[in-house]
Amino acid sequence: MGAAVAMAASAWLPALAQTAADAEWRPRKSIEFLVPSGAGAALDVAARKLTELMAHEKLAPGFVVSNKSSAHGIVALEGLHRHPGDAHTLMTLSTSYGNSQAQNALPEHLQKGTPVATLFREYVTVVVRADSPLRNTQDLVAQLKKDPGKYSIGIATTLGNHIHLGVAQPLKQAGVDIKGLRIVPYKSSVESMTALVGGHLDVVSATTPNLLSYLQAGRVRVLAIAAGHRLGGAFAQAPTWKEQGIDYVSDSFQGVMTVPGASEAQKAYWVDALRQVSQSKEWKDFVALNQWEPWFQGPEATQQLLAAQLKNNQALLSELGLLPDAPQKLANAR
Repeated sequence: MGAAVAMAASAWLPALAQTAADAEWRPRKSIEFLVPSGAGAALDVAARKLTELMAHEKLAPGFVVSNKSSAHGIVALEGLHRHPGDAHTLMTLSTSYGNSQAQNALPEHLQKGTPVATLFREYVTVVVRADSPLRNTQDLVAQLKKDPGKYSIGIATTLGNHIHLGVAQPLKQAGVDIKGLRIVPYKSSVESMTALVGGHLDVVSATTPNLLSYLQAGRVRVLAIAAGHRLGGAFAQAPTWKEQGIDYVSDSFQGVMTVPGASEAQKAYWVDALRQVSQSKEWKDFVALNQWEPWFQGPEATQQLLAAQLKNNQALLSELGLLPDAPQKLANAR
């Protein structure tokens, strides 16, 4: 009887040891932080500041930011899913992830990442060169009603993402035939903004950090920003869609996700780490500089946000011909 008890007890030891290890989990090696866009763009800038502050707080032995730009973030997602259960890999989570799922653009094995936190809301702008004849959204809408394909509109990085929808939705509400828009995807908003100021695009849709330096230099004009009220700083003169008669506010956000199968202890560690950084003065100043809105949400709330956005965007994605059952993709996108 004693031998049987001893054998049963020994069988539990590995499980108990694993439970203890999970409860005490913390990073034991450098963290790879995957960014599904090119260097210098808003996703990249946020990831680099975030990892800089986490490294300063010694929340991991080290951090390496890896830019993996591709349609629907597939290359970055492949890296995230390479080591399930090993939370030494993080990735930028944006609202584009939910839109890609809605489009059935992600293989099933790349839809199992673990949302960790939402960090802030971001706002999509519509911008032109300072010498553009388009002075406001009324000018833009009037021309696009006559010919939806008249202007090349740059976005990054994927058709159907929040940058694309952030210009399509308000134009739809204004009566433009959005199926005919001439949308030009780029690998990053850094590239689309460079193309705009270089005269290769007529209009760009991008989030606030991507045009900040051009706006400060007087090289671009913001036609509209998808915020509920005017922002401050360099954007103080940028009108909202709402004040120009189009009731549209974007619901985009950025956050962080980790590998599939992350344990509760791993999730808890990263939630605490991200919350700690988000409360620092350096992070708050950084968010304010880029005209983002601080908005910390945990794993469950972040998952709910993704689900809600997926549901809300179904109709718009369908109208753009970007759902899997749609007869064709945007014929004029290139």
